[in-house]
Amino acid sequence: MSSTDIQRFHVGARLSEMAVFNGVVYLAGMVPEDGATDIRGQTADVLAQIDRLLAEAGSDKTRILRTQIYLADMADMAGMNEVWDAWVAPGHAPPRATVQAALANPAWKIEVVVTAAQR
Repeated sequence: MSSTDIQRFHVGARLSEMAVFNGVVYLAGMVPEDGATDIRGQTADVLAQIDRLLAEAGSDKTRILRTQIYLADMADMAGMNEVWDAWVAPGHAPPRATVQAALANPAWKIEVVVTAAQR
């Protein structure tokens, strides 16, 4: 295979929001569009972005292979999990890691990285 087999979506100077290779969808770290909301609002925002990007790539949340969640403060874990649990399709909870990290923008409370299979 050559590098032309890699599809990149929403390509910017620094990063692409998504790449697809060999039937696997790789999302960049998705961050909230509105940093002024609480952890529940920011989590819902990020998960909606993930839904849109996966649909664009011919996938969905039931096809997630792995999720990495970065929280600016572990005190937000319960609020994030509340929104996450309502979003995850029953029977399709993906492997997940959640860690505390200093995020690039102090207003962001969450960043989520997803890898998924195409349909």
